[in-house]
Amino acid sequence: MLEAIALAKFYGSVPAVREVTFRLEPGQVLGYLGPNGSGKSTTVRVLTGLLQPTHGQVLFEGKDIQNNLVSYRKRLGYVPEEANLYPFLTGQEYLEMIGTLRAMSPKRMKIKISSLLELFSLFAHRHVSLGSYSKGMRQRVLLIAALMDNPDVLILDEPLSGLDVTSVLIFKNLIPAFSARGKSVFYCSHILEVVEKVCSQLLILRKGQVIAYGSADEVRRRIGQSSLERIFLQLLEDTDVAQVANEIVDVVVSPS
Repeated sequence: MLEAIALAKFYGSVPAVREVTFRLEPGQVLGYLGPNGSGKSTTVRVLTGLLQPTHGQVLFEGKDIQNNLVSYRKRLGYVPEEANLYPFLTGQEYLEMIGTLRAMSPKRMKIKISSLLELFSLFAHRHVSLGSYSKGMRQRVLLIAALMDNPDVLILDEPLSGLDVTSVLIFKNLIPAFSARGKSVFYCSHILEVVEKVCSQLLILRKGQVIAYGSADEVRRRIGQSSLERIFLQLLEDTDVAQVANEIVDVVVSPS
């Protein structure tokens, strides 16, 4: 179980995240939503141990991750928002490096890498340098790197960036299948349609604070809206999006 307790992170006197609390049980997928600047990426960095919280705790199986970072990260898979990979390594070399850092046995590593490269349609490109990969190909390499050691917790920060349609469809089926094996998935995304399909729990953040949290059905009932898009707009947006869209078109097509 992954748990955040009264989590807060300040940059100087500026709060990025304030009093965020949630529990992510085995078999659950938590959709973590919010507009840009709401504190999502800061939360991800704290959950992965890349940042220390100003106060509050992140617990994994009841233990503070800051006191057990090495053992915690062995159980963690992480896909960052930006696919910053070593451009002069090949896809195969990069994954072998990750497997070695995770202390995977050579035999197990070879089997996992070959199988996952094939399934993610990258096997034919395994000896090509990552600097030649498209954004979507690099993103698939990150997904393989996060999954290859069978993590108990998977943290995904905008994982669909650059993926083609087939890869997105595979992903939408992969996450429920993975969580059904008792895995915990923390899914941070702007793509509401995918979140609505794959997430059993929702947490909506605004200006660093939780404004809605619970099962997808609970949040729908509480807010009184049937779709996640309507919930998101009702809770977060003071802007009339249709009006703004029409005003943009008016400016674009105006002859003056």
